[in-house]
Amino acid sequence: MRQNIVKIVALGTCLLTFGFSYSQKKVVLDNFFNNEKKADKETGEVKSWHYTWEDTTSSGFSLLGEIFTKQGAKISTLKTAPAKKDLKNANIYIIVDPDIDKEASEGKANLIDPATVKNLVEWVKKGGVLVLLSNDHGNSEFEHFNKLAGEFGIHFNDDSYNRVQGREFEQGAVNVPAGNEIFSAQKLYMKEVSSINVKAPAKPILSAEGKNIAAIVKFGKGTVFALGDPWCYNEYTDGKKLTADFTNYQGAEELAKWLLKQSK
Repeated sequence: MRQNIVKIVALGTCLLTFGFSYSQKKVVLDNFFNNEKKADKETGEVKSWHYTWEDTTSSGFSLLGEIFTKQGAKISTLKTAPAKKDLKNANIYIIVDPDIDKEASEGKANLIDPATVKNLVEWVKKGGVLVLLSNDHGNSEFEHFNKLAGEFGIHFNDDSYNRVQGREFEQGAVNVPAGNEIFSAQKLYMKEVSSINVKAPAKPILSAEGKNIAAIVKFGKGTVFALGDPWCYNEYTDGKKLTADFTNYQGAEELAKWLLKQSK
């Protein structure tokens, strides 16, 4: 009897420990390679914007940040290139829409360099989850971003599909079939997307206009998710602009849960 009680207590301790570690998973968003800034209209203070946790306007990732925190994760921002010490305690690291020079705050974009590639490849091998979100032709840096993506069998093609005229939202539809590894069957909105070439170990998971636009990779103990558009920002997840048949908020929830599940 006493032995059984000890076993039950030990099991409960393990479950509590596991639950605690899950709730403390850290999601780090890059703010170095994507580093757009503008002056606040009221205060004049120059602030980061466009795909940041803090940006609550249409261009921000504040709703995506809330999705992660609701799952118990801790979100943060990295304003430098990722060194080994920065990645050591990160579970998920996101790079979205790397700047071209015209977007960079100082007129010169921070480019992904060989040290960054090496650090991220080693981190993924050890169990890190890397998210690479590009943009379409003319709106994102491709040459150096592809040096990182290419390590995982992924190449962003510097092109543009699902182009949308005005409010013809259906032109931006991405229909997810049943059986997708991440998303339930639904209709997502992804406007002006870069296509992706995929080779092993990567495999495609979404398409638009007959082109691969998203891929996943199991690499060492880790995982990479890549998509040719920053599709889950506030403008298309807040439910204010798109018609009700698009489910970007639901899709963002499903992606966040999947990413957290992949992290070690």
